[in-house]
Amino acid sequence: MTSRAMETARLIAKVATDAHAKEIPRQVCAAVCEGLGVDGATLSLLTDTPSRQLIAASDNDALLLEEIQFTVLEGPCLSAAYRGETVAVDDLRHDVTPWPLFGASVREKLPQVASVYGLPMFFGDYVLGSVDLLARRTHALNARDLEQAEYVAEAVSAALMSTRDMLLSGGRPPAWEPEEIVRAHWFDTARAVGALASRQGLTPENALARMRAEAFRTGRSLADITADILGDPPHDP
Repeated sequence: MTSRAMETARLIAKVATDAHAKEIPRQVCAAVCEGLGVDGATLSLLTDTPSRQLIAASDNDALLLEEIQFTVLEGPCLSAAYRGETVAVDDLRHDVTPWPLFGASVREKLPQVASVYGLPMFFGDYVLGSVDLLARRTHALNARDLEQAEYVAEAVSAALMSTRDMLLSGGRPPAWEPEEIVRAHWFDTARAVGALASRQGLTPENALARMRAEAFRTGRSLADITADILGDPPHDP
């Protein structure tokens, strides 16, 4: 293990000890970016759909990367969580990805992003979520770098244990920062899913699928579709 990865893990552990619980994800995200030398990072809770929740995003590019994956329901972040394995996309601009909707959307909306890496976050044997890393250069992380990133992801999982009460409090808006963005993009989406499902007699899965289809068809974000449903409940999205 390199000294840089060990120092990053130590910094993350210190954040978990010293920071207020609601500040931990944001500060951990910043530590991951600096320690691994990437341009952006996100932390996501990936339980059963539609209970997925963004925990923290380092910047707007990282936030949009997560929003794209949540809308099209595919991408390295989701695959890493589902498979429990690290997923690497070394050259988004030229390589064909296993996720056609994700690949096309990222090339259109985030042309500056050249590589993405998804790492599962384990709580024991259970995958609770994933860490997404993005870079503006291709082949940002080699095989040895990814080993270091996996070590750092273990430290992230341990740090988030101190926030487990908030992770599991699905009945309240998350306290993560930036709170307004996280709430608008994830917590309110879950509320909209429930409203649409109740109104149209759909399962939550089918309601979310309909919202995703509308977002993809119109080119609007899922947050926009959510706002329509919550702001004007009598009408379909």
